[in-house]
Amino acid sequence: MRLKHGLALFLVLTAAAGVGVADGKSWRLTLRSQKETAPGRGQFRAAHRAVEWDPRKTALIICDMWDRHWCRGATERVAEMAPAMNEAVRSARARGVLIIHAPSETMAFYEDTPPRRRAREAPKVTPPTAPPEGAAVKPPLLPIDDSDGGCDTGEKPWHRAWTRQHPALEVAAEDAITDRGEEVYNLLRARGIENVLIMGVHTNMCVLNRPFAIRRLVALGQNVALVRDLTDAMYNPQRPPHVDHFRGTDRVVEHIERHWCPTVASTDLTGRPAFRFRDDRRAP
Repeated sequence: MRLKHGLALFLVLTAAAGVGVADGKSWRLTLRSQKETAPGRGQFRAAHRAVEWDPRKTALIICDMWDRHWCRGATERVAEMAPAMNEAVRSARARGVLIIHAPSETMAFYEDTPPRRRAREAPKVTPPTAPPEGAAVKPPLLPIDDSDGGCDTGEKPWHRAWTRQHPALEVAAEDAITDRGEEVYNLLRARGIENVLIMGVHTNMCVLNRPFAIRRLVALGQNVALVRDLTDAMYNPQRPPHVDHFRGTDRVVEHIERHWCPTVASTDLTGRPAFRFRDDRRAP
């Protein structure tokens, strides 16, 4: 009971503090994709395209940013990334973007809150059963081997360690909370949303495969973009292709840019330099 009362108070305080007012202006984003240099060559280059999105027709989904993960390395990176993610979320919310928190398997924590009710009570819509023309049918193989679970700090076996979303991510009263794909689709249709940004973890697993995540959203015909610096992969460098953890994440991001959807940098949300993990030694 104390836990739920504390969450309710947090929601009230977040709403009272104010996180900005939607300005109704179009939102300029730079989408990055990977384009093949010549058909069948298997060589790709980054291609950038500027777009204008209406914030009021845009949603931002935060995928599985749990308070704790079964893998210590994953837990530490989520905790490091969460404050930067919260800044990006605040900026999007201030523009009028619908924020959807999707910490899977933790809905009991949010049961009686307004954001959870908003998702649960959105008018029900039957989603299309067939993918739109051109949608991928057979998922292409990932460029990293995550068959060991992807933990880079040695913890085993898998177990449920999470109870809620990471507390550094603010939940405002006007947000929505769900881990159900049908509820996400109901929210998108009820708001006339055409564009979806997605951030969170883990890029090669939940961000691609949850029922509210990239593959499903693409199949439903949404304009989707991954926020590429506010994500992390489950990848153990002892597995192929034997690159460091952050380069493994890069490879998954490029895979998504080739086969699923474009990406954006958090700079387009915040106006600040893109987020980098402290241990990331890649060249800028």
